[in-house]
Amino acid sequence: MGSQSDWETMKNAADTLDALDVEYEARIISAHRTPDRLYDFANGAKDEGFKVIIAGAGGAAHLPGMTAAMTPLPVFGVPVQSKTMSGQDSLYSIVQMPAGIPVGTLAIGNAGAINAALLAAAVLALGDEDLADRLDAWRARQSAAVAEYPMDSAQ
Repeated sequence: MGSQSDWETMKNAADTLDALDVEYEARIISAHRTPDRLYDFANGAKDEGFKVIIAGAGGAAHLPGMTAAMTPLPVFGVPVQSKTMSGQDSLYSIVQMPAGIPVGTLAIGNAGAINAALLAAAVLALGDEDLADRLDAWRARQSAAVAEYPMDSAQ
């Protein structure tokens, strides 16, 4: 994530990965304030054993795109909701990448963080049957939690 303030959103991705028993590492790497850290991470991520990267950032959210420019790994970008433009600035910064530098861009905010974790898990599950089973079970629990008929809130 780009800064400590992004953790409130990105913790949703971490919690989802925890629920699926997927190992991950959370780091603060700012594309603007720690460019050397970004360079070292993005260029070394594959050698460190990473398979997928989830990068969340707000405002001028260049972290996902710059990460994607420097690694062959899939990068999923999460636009963190900002106060100024409700996350639209973050979304446009992440989604408008030039051809050849793909970033899988998710929804703004918490839903995007959760879906980034689910998408990353789905990619990893292509080569991990146990994870595929855990992901199927997670989705089944989500479906089972949806009521078939509405209820009054007083009941």
